[in-house]
Amino acid sequence: MKAIAVRRGEETLSVLEKPRPDPAEGEALVRTLRVGVDGTDHEVISGSHGGSPEGEDHIVLGHEAVGVVVDPNGTGVSEGDVVVPTVRRRPNGSNDYFARGEPDMAPAGQYHERGIDGAHGFMSEYFTSPAEHLVHCPPELAELGFLVEPASITEKAIEHARASRSAFEWSPESAFVLGNGSLGLLTVAMLQESFDRLYCLGRRDRPDPTIDIIDELGATYVDSRETPVDEVPEAYEPMDFVYEATGYAKHAFETIEALAPNGVGALLGVPGDWQFEVDGGTLHRELVLHNKALVGSVNSNVRHFERGVESVAALPEWFTEDLVTGVYGLDEFERAFDDDDTTIKTAVEFGSR
Repeated sequence: MKAIAVRRGEETLSVLEKPRPDPAEGEALVRTLRVGVDGTDHEVISGSHGGSPEGEDHIVLGHEAVGVVVDPNGTGVSEGDVVVPTVRRRPNGSNDYFARGEPDMAPAGQYHERGIDGAHGFMSEYFTSPAEHLVHCPPELAELGFLVEPASITEKAIEHARASRSAFEWSPESAFVLGNGSLGLLTVAMLQESFDRLYCLGRRDRPDPTIDIIDELGATYVDSRETPVDEVPEAYEPMDFVYEATGYAKHAFETIEALAPNGVGALLGVPGDWQFEVDGGTLHRELVLHNKALVGSVNSNVRHFERGVESVAALPEWFTEDLVTGVYGLDEFERAFDDDDTTIKTAVEFGSR
């Protein structure tokens, strides 16, 4: 079978010929339909994040996948099922986090991430997975199933944010998404039913396709070059919920000042090392005197994937058509990794259902 991989020490993609995998006990064989591309893939390619499986000179990319079961291998899935695989796997044997169904809460060293760190991903014509890590997807959603993984990331962040406010009556009305990339836009769409007023931060000039989507969703576009995050309360309003998806380290601290009393910020971006000055006293007082909170969130588990399926199914058709700017076959897969102002969300297609 063909697989898209990056070799250790290189920053270019290769199409490799690899044996079609045989499912082990408890695993099913899945024929890949589509695999999404996101910023993490670019980080793996550049060598700034993740790494190849032990003893191998390459890693097969891809962690946003959808496929169809071709060999259930005696598991609980059935031939023909459309499934989405979760990302984290046990590194060596089980541990308490996986036993509890909470691999997303495992610390470093107690998991591998398929297509990212320590385990091959799904960007190949076939893959195997333990059935417990396969989430059913409606057949009519097969073409958009690669959006379930990013949707699950937002589902988890929202869950943790609400849990941090569960000690009191919290009725949020305003939400501010930092980042107008594909994850940010997907999150704005997912938050429509839960918040009265939505805002989305970016650094682009009109006309721009991402700003057009923000406008169509009824959200307010905030240009960070004109209004920094910490000045948003004065320019617009204090925010009950802030969702940070930029990986820009200053935004984590500016979020505290952007929040309304009792508000919560969910941090999802992963910045590089960067030292800069902050007014620690002011930020500390904001958190304490106004009952604010910050939560960090990474990865997601089966429960979040299941809710992600529901969220993707509820997305308006016009939105997914505008969000997904390209789906490319193996003969032109490089185009899925383009990174320009016209590209929002792309996928590599390996086959149809």
